[in-house]
Amino acid sequence: MTRIERPGPHCVAVSMSRDMDEQAAARNAALKVNRAETCFVLAFVPGHLDGDIISKTLDEALGGVPVFGCSTAGQITTEGYETDALLLLAFPKAHFRCASVLLDPLKPLSTTAIATQVQRYEQKFRHTAGWHRLGLIFSDGLSKQEDILISTLEAVLGDLPLFGGSAGDGLRFEHTYVLHHGQIHDNAAVLLLLETDLPFQGVGFDHFLPAGSQLIITDADPDERKVFEINGAPAAQEYARLVGCAVSDLSPQIFAENPMLIEYKNNHYVRAIADADEDGALSFLAAIDDGLIMTLGQGQEIIQTLQTGLDIHDENGRSPDFILGFDCVLRKLEIEHKQLGRAVSDVLGKARVFGFNTYGEQHCGLHMNQTLVGVAFFRPDERNLW
Repeated sequence: MTRIERPGPHCVAVSMSRDMDEQAAARNAALKVNRAETCFVLAFVPGHLDGDIISKTLDEALGGVPVFGCSTAGQITTEGYETDALLLLAFPKAHFRCASVLLDPLKPLSTTAIATQVQRYEQKFRHTAGWHRLGLIFSDGLSKQEDILISTLEAVLGDLPLFGGSAGDGLRFEHTYVLHHGQIHDNAAVLLLLETDLPFQGVGFDHFLPAGSQLIITDADPDERKVFEINGAPAAQEYARLVGCAVSDLSPQIFAENPMLIEYKNNHYVRAIADADEDGALSFLAAIDDGLIMTLGQGQEIIQTLQTGLDIHDENGRSPDFILGFDCVLRKLEIEHKQLGRAVSDVLGKARVFGFNTYGEQHCGLHMNQTLVGVAFFRPDERNLW
């Protein structure tokens, strides 16, 4: 298939390498980064690569330019969905300022300690007149602490818009980490406080609507995000009955296409299922608790909802220069199962979406699943662009 060449973004530099050797991948990707003009770099690392080698090599190759990011369950590049591309996004000094906070450890999580640490950094981050602030958060996707972390940050940072994604490693659920200044950290999160002269808008949408009657979680372990009973019956058994399949047929594809939803402030958010264990319990990728009332989600047409969600314009009717996107790996799994990967990649490429596939997404003070969350950045008026 002949690929359509599309103009790239003006306000961020995109670089990648598909080398299977970690040092070669990091060095080759770093070659395209203009160090003198770069404020910071986001690195999204394929789950199968050694993150420690990647992080240290990038730190050396970029000569001290700050590098942040995480392991991923897939990347969103100029070609759309990929799984083996080390992706670097270089944010220019002309349009961005940045301060970083390493939140370590996440578990056990002290909300008081995190609030104190974040407040201190936020107060020290000097404000630039006429520029706007936002925050990015990258969290260990296996920490199971994103729900309380994002609610804590939302309370501390007030009106500061905050967007993020949970690190992944394919669908192995074995080892996820974040990158911060040449080192990787598990059981941790990286908070970036940004200032920019670029206009921006938040992005957040999924493709599910509530369907059927409500159900109740009747036995759960909130700390482990594990559900043992639904409607008083064994969880996997009751879930299989509700979706119309046998327990033995439960799979990542079934979970991806039949998520469960919660209602919050008149909106529905996805609580995705990761797997079913041999004892019939269901493990979730977001907060769960006894007595929680939920409904099954019914999927809508994926391509249409994606095009609608990415049809964003500023007050002058212009499309974004680029969109920093965090897209759940279970969305990608469903898309590929339905053989829609190429069509979705074309939509993402046309909209200039760059980012990664996550184990969860953070937006509006909530941790959610099977959602595309991100930030659409627009070109400034009457500026010399990088």
